[in-house]
Amino acid sequence: MKDIIDGFLKFQRNAFPERVELFKGLATQQSPRALFISCSDSRLVPELVTQREPGDLFVIRNAGNIVPSYGPEPGGVSASVEYAVAALQVADIVICGHSDCGAMTAIATCKCLDHMPAVAGWLRYADSARVVNEARQHPDQPTKVAAMVRENVIAQLANIQTHPSVRLALEEGRVTLHGWIYDIESGRIDAFDGHTGSFVSLADNPQVHAVSHQARHVA
Repeated sequence: MKDIIDGFLKFQRNAFPERVELFKGLATQQSPRALFISCSDSRLVPELVTQREPGDLFVIRNAGNIVPSYGPEPGGVSASVEYAVAALQVADIVICGHSDCGAMTAIATCKCLDHMPAVAGWLRYADSARVVNEARQHPDQPTKVAAMVRENVIAQLANIQTHPSVRLALEEGRVTLHGWIYDIESGRIDAFDGHTGSFVSLADNPQVHAVSHQARHVA
């Protein structure tokens, strides 16, 4: 804990004064451009990976970067998605998985989670990804886990489109969905190309996106 407190003191002493005008502007309002949904894993820091400042990203983090389908009992993720899209009017939504994900490893390897029932229940929201991944052949366990990470991002992209606020924003052509996989060791990001159904290098394909609907004009 001492290291954490020392870090805060360093922030207060060095980083904050350098951004005093930024924080003054953020004191009473925020207008982030993007909603970033990532895993809670300590090795993935959205603001660091994207080099964003405070106020740039509206972030949701949870085990497995999961977005439950919209239902009659919306939870914290649903409420945060709705607020980001309907109130803050974000233009982009990123769902970002990562290599060596503990949640996806547990699913892919059928790890017993009886001692963590809350985790087991939460990971059921990745069932559609698990079923697809299990139906395919994988040469070894690391490949199977990596495939599960990818399938989960695709599944969560589908889930988020069941949220009314997101569906409306897509229909009106004011939001774009992105699916990313961050590799911890290399720093590489692969992005899901909705046109080809495959993951490609984001560095080589910076314009790629998963879903983007143009606004329809109804007569």
